[in-house]
Amino acid sequence: MNKKALFVVAQEGFQEWEYGVPRKILESAGVKVEVASLDSGAAIGAEGLLARVEHRAKDIDVEDFDAVVFVGGGGMVPLVKEKDFIHLAEDFFNAEKIVAAICIAPCILANAGLLDGKRATVCDGAEKILEGAGAVYRRAEVEMDGKIITAKSPMAAEEFGKIILENLK
Repeated sequence: MNKKALFVVAQEGFQEWEYGVPRKILESAGVKVEVASLDSGAAIGAEGLLARVEHRAKDIDVEDFDAVVFVGGGGMVPLVKEKDFIHLAEDFFNAEKIVAAICIAPCILANAGLLDGKRATVCDGAEKILEGAGAVYRRAEVEMDGKIITAKSPMAAEEFGKIILENLK
């Protein structure tokens, strides 16, 4: 499969299961995965996993990728209003490409104004952020509305990855 996905992680404290499981699913199907954060170099997961970060989020050309996947975790909590991440979500959405987010990361999509009138899910405790942005909050583990795919928690990582892959085909 000649597709490319961009995973966006916090520089520190990304959720390793939400990163690793979907990445493995995509790569096993031939999807090329690259990683972005606020700075290039390395990112470290909540339990010490190192991820190579090839790109700074603000330098991404949306035409180089078929999907963007925002990974959750404690490190992403203070970044849900990060302008570079919000612009990235908007750019992929406006290019009619897949925009996916798991755990706390759907709040990035909400803050970008992408969830108004859309079905979406998010980690427990962040429902009000989605509802405040006009989303139709669902308690589902994974929710898809158009090209927007959201997932609730690490337990949903496998289904999340499979739905992203199915939509890349």
